[in-house]
Amino acid sequence: MGNFAVQGLKMKTMLGLIKACLFGGLLLSGMLTFAQHFPSKPITMIVPFVPGGGTDSIARDVAKLLSERLEQPVIVENKGGGGGAIGANFVAKASGDGYTLLFATSTFVTNSSLEEGLPFDADKDFAPVALIGKGPILIVSTKKLGLKSLQDLLAYAKKNPQSLNFCSAGNGSINHLSGELFKAKTGVSMAHIPYKGSGPATIDLIAGRTQVFFSTVPTILPFIKQNSVDLLAIAGNKRMGLFPGTPSSEESGVKDLDVSTWWGILAPVNTPKLIVDKLNAAINDVANKELIKERFASEGAFIQVGSPQEFQQTLRKELAMWKGLVKSAGLSMN
Repeated sequence: MGNFAVQGLKMKTMLGLIKACLFGGLLLSGMLTFAQHFPSKPITMIVPFVPGGGTDSIARDVAKLLSERLEQPVIVENKGGGGGAIGANFVAKASGDGYTLLFATSTFVTNSSLEEGLPFDADKDFAPVALIGKGPILIVSTKKLGLKSLQDLLAYAKKNPQSLNFCSAGNGSINHLSGELFKAKTGVSMAHIPYKGSGPATIDLIAGRTQVFFSTVPTILPFIKQNSVDLLAIAGNKRMGLFPGTPSSEESGVKDLDVSTWWGILAPVNTPKLIVDKLNAAINDVANKELIKERFASEGAFIQVGSPQEFQQTLRKELAMWKGLVKSAGLSMN
């Protein structure tokens, strides 16, 4: 090949590189401009449950303050069904421009760990934006057992093998998975008795037809106040302000039983980092407003905010934990 031909190829290569750099620069500049002007229109926040529940109510309080903070309407849209899968899939397939968000709860990871064949990947198809708050699980027992602590429960289980049971709001519920995790961590044998909802489960617990319940705070709080059940421990590694005299499960000798319900916001995975960070800052700001603090306190929960990266770590840790438990215990939604 002659020198002129070689020089021609070099020139074409250089021109190609220059064009690529110019295109990349223009693209980056466009993304920066887009992010800087975000949001410039209403944002839709998908709640993957039917209207009227606790999650829907919390989402609407968050949306109200977020609208004021971002100076654009944040519209709550309910897409219930499939245990939250329909709403989650809608967001997973949406454009990653920050204008479609998912108001997720802990069922996002529990259901993803249990159900096969979901049309989305809980880890790969979403960009975690912000964790907002958490609510611990309470370990309670029927008064007919006469237990006063988690150590009492462990001693009873040792003395009476194969005699304990625990109730739940249904297969795959947070109550069910918490009980299975407790069994895995302690070696205690307990039969699982699923109900169609927390209400019937609580009624039978109080009546003594079931013995132990790993309950959310709103479900069981009235009955703790009425002294209708015995509160044994807070699942996790710290006490809660609502029950300062009740030890955590870790204090009681059961390690790594850190289970809680949580609320947070996710976006489609290809949402630009600049937009995710902007949303994160806004959500962290409104989460610390009195309205949201009081709303979470009414659910027996507390505000817990952080970076998108920290939220992603939480999601991945929980997905790994629940998937491991589901596999080892042979659990299913059926």
